[in-house]
Amino acid sequence: MKQTVFGGVEFGGTKVVCAVATSPDHILEESTYPTSTPDETIPCILQFFVDQQIKTGKLAALGIASFGPLDLKPHSPSFGQIISTPKKVWEGIDIIHPFQNAFNIPVYLDTDVNGAALGEWLIGSARGLSTILYMTVGTGIGMGAIISGKFLHGFNHPEYGHIRIPHNLEQDPFTGSCPYHGDCLEGLASGSAMQMRWSLQPEKLPNDHQAWELEAQYLAYAITNLILSFSPERIILGGGIMHHLGLVEKIKQGTTKLINGYENLTEKEINQMIVEPLLGNRAGVCGAIGFAMQVYAQSLSN
Repeated sequence: MKQTVFGGVEFGGTKVVCAVATSPDHILEESTYPTSTPDETIPCILQFFVDQQIKTGKLAALGIASFGPLDLKPHSPSFGQIISTPKKVWEGIDIIHPFQNAFNIPVYLDTDVNGAALGEWLIGSARGLSTILYMTVGTGIGMGAIISGKFLHGFNHPEYGHIRIPHNLEQDPFTGSCPYHGDCLEGLASGSAMQMRWSLQPEKLPNDHQAWELEAQYLAYAITNLILSFSPERIILGGGIMHHLGLVEKIKQGTTKLINGYENLTEKEINQMIVEPLLGNRAGVCGAIGFAMQVYAQSLSN
């Protein structure tokens, strides 16, 4: 029996991961390209899938998990475009229709963090749960949410990196790195903010540098807000900043202190709720394959 093959694309700020697979846990081929300009990057992705279809046959559907913000409103004139992004060369770029036009298959687009959330929900650390959140802390900060088994969408998609958190200017006089909001969460706690504040790339900051206590404090504020807003069964912390040794433990300790026993949440329960991604850096591309499978199933039922 001929296998059904799906395509997945994870558009990241620095690299793009492309894959063909029969399921999120059975990837047949994978390739990575730098996120340079649209004119350079999109043709590389298209060619990858052209080449793979020679090997596997026609793709059934394609899922795209992308950095944003994105316009996900189907009736909007800019549907499928990247909007208001700090990566100005990508602002206004349509990342759905080039693939629909090239392959004439269903294409589903959502945020990179929703892709990572789906990957972890399908085959990772959130398997079998109903309400889970995935927060990534890297160059920027984003949050993907699956609530009662469905993605959280409203007028568009969540932009959790831009919430406001307490900022003690005596403790931290840094005014923030966000070009839109200054000292929002992303403006205070993203990798870009850390580099701007300390004049060093985060991975070069020593373990005993005060930066890590401050980072844990800001992220504990954010995660406390997540717990009290969404009552999640699991919060998965991904992104490059989370690779720093001991940071996740500091965040758990800070969150436990801020929750302060409210709703009878114990330290043990909080420790079990806040986890690192089981899939590591592969969560996004696995979720993109999951997107493709979902949109393909919808196309069959229509």
